[in-house]
Amino acid sequence: MTPARRVVSWLFGNLWLKALSLGLALMLWMVVAGDETVERGLRVPLELTQVPAGLELLGDVPATVDVRVRGASGTLSRVGAGDVVAVLDLHTAQPGRRLFPLTADQVRVPFGVEIMQLQPSAVTMAFEPSASREIRIVPAVDGRPAPGYVVGPLDVEPKVVEVIGPDSAVQRATEVVAEPVSVVGATANVRQSVVLGLLDPALRLKTTRAATVTVHVLPAPLERTLHSQAIHLWNLAPNLQAEATPAAVDLTLRGNREALGRLASDEVTAYIDLAGLGPGQYTLAVHADFARDAGVTRVAPDAVKVRITSGKP
Repeated sequence: MTPARRVVSWLFGNLWLKALSLGLALMLWMVVAGDETVERGLRVPLELTQVPAGLELLGDVPATVDVRVRGASGTLSRVGAGDVVAVLDLHTAQPGRRLFPLTADQVRVPFGVEIMQLQPSAVTMAFEPSASREIRIVPAVDGRPAPGYVVGPLDVEPKVVEVIGPDSAVQRATEVVAEPVSVVGATANVRQSVVLGLLDPALRLKTTRAATVTVHVLPAPLERTLHSQAIHLWNLAPNLQAEATPAAVDLTLRGNREALGRLASDEVTAYIDLAGLGPGQYTLAVHADFARDAGVTRVAPDAVKVRITSGKP
């Protein structure tokens, strides 16, 4: 093929594809040329990278920075959360206070977006050598056991856990706190797995995140007996009368010295529930309600004879 024919073939070969490409290019140019250039302020995340091993950040570090970006209106309208990120490389950090400049080159942006302004222009951070130490776990309880019982010793397993963080914070730490164990209404030992935590946000647990706490619930140390407490007959049906023999019992209570000392005899009631019973002779158990901060441990006698007859009392 002669050179002239090759030129003609190149110019007019696949003519429809070339026309289509030209049309698409013209449409794209029209869209871009008609898109207005705008500026917009954004608050973007600050990402810290390459913190040297063995160093800990002290205090609060800004989580975001403010940037002003420029680009086509359509482009900026498509910028979403995480598309623009400021990245601060800390590989040169050393112990003490350090100032790290922030420049536009340290901000990742989508194609077609330009960084115009960045605030702050520098970030001050303090660093301290990392340290670790074993610190004791301090268990806690929530609520009060059943009347007549008291909270005894608290056991925790493990007894200590390893804590890591800035050296000064590690040296100040005195205890690892544990989620309180509820002993509300308990009459026996309570064993529970609890979450561990630290009051200082600069510290963290190295591995262990939970411990097992056993709360020993014991009978209160002192007893007191209330003699000749009248038996109350409850829920007697209408037009019936009842009589208990004997008509009184002795009630033994257990509690601490303070609770038993302020207890009045009328704060504890001995009773028999007669609901659903008709005329007849019965041997029925005597119950007693709980006193405040003290529990009834014995009723003597624990059962009495009850005679129910027809007629008004």
